[in-house]
Amino acid sequence: MENKLEIEEMISENWNQVKAIYIEGIHTGNATFQTTAPTWDEWDSAHNKKCRYVAKLNGEVVGWVALSPISNREVFEGVAEVSIYLNNSIKGMGIGSRLLAYLIEQSEHNGFWTLQAMIFPENMASIKLHKKFGFEEVGTRKQMGRLYGAWRDVVLLERRSNEVGVE
Repeated sequence: MENKLEIEEMISENWNQVKAIYIEGIHTGNATFQTTAPTWDEWDSAHNKKCRYVAKLNGEVVGWVALSPISNREVFEGVAEVSIYLNNSIKGMGIGSRLLAYLIEQSEHNGFWTLQAMIFPENMASIKLHKKFGFEEVGTRKQMGRLYGAWRDVVLLERRSNEVGVE
């Protein structure tokens, strides 16, 4: 049987699978400053209602991507932070590329002109994926936060749309 990949809008019924993938990321120590997974309501309220998707391989959620606002100020309504997480079992299959490409396309349809990502420097696969899709390294934010007692830096990347917000 051929693997069938579908990208769909994330809905609350996807939460258990999305949360399991998020927990895998938390356990790596290189995906997020979070140390526990939020509830659906907490996660839902922290992310944009538009531009949240799951990748389903043969009907099972194997990855997800979503945008969160960087500010509640109206002037920044077209700027968002990207979160992308993949099930460890499918890494290297190109699903992250498909998800990120789809997110970028949909973000532009929804009026986003800048996407940013803050990635631990140790997470080279994520940095490479973002750069593949036009994200540029803006700099490194030193000692951005403490995780498990250790200071952690984050690499700040951003992608500016060539279609939205262009004058």
